[in-house]
Amino acid sequence: MALVRWRPTQGLFPQIWDIQNEINKVFNGMIAPFSSEEGELRGAWTPSVDISETENELVVSADLPGLNKEDIKVNVQNNVLTFSGERKQETKSEGSNYHRLERSYGFFSRSFTLPATVKADGIKAAYKDGVLRLTLPKVEEARPRQIAVDVK
Repeated sequence: MALVRWRPTQGLFPQIWDIQNEINKVFNGMIAPFSSEEGELRGAWTPSVDISETENELVVSADLPGLNKEDIKVNVQNNVLTFSGERKQETKSEGSNYHRLERSYGFFSRSFTLPATVKADGIKAAYKDGVLRLTLPKVEEARPRQIAVDVK
């Protein structure tokens, strides 16, 4: 015999509850872009990030087009890597009318908890062609190594 979750409202107009659930999803979707996993405000836009791994390091690449190097801040605190900044909106020139504005502007922040395998004091940051590249070296113990087999 299987246990079934008790739902006191199941018999009372199930379609209404389905509609309520859909409305909740819409509102949660509108709020979600402004909160992170930790529940804090994330910013006006969220840059796309790729994270890759080699034998010796992790690499975080973030698309940050239109920023200057001086607009980007990178820090590590309490084993959390954070990069943040701001993309300022271009000033509208006199006499021009925009038909569409799709690019995102404003403050952004991304944070990642570092695994124990990362050597935090060796992290390097480089910015080229609109891409921020963070190189996170692994500690020696985390790197793969060959072990010789002795023949006796």
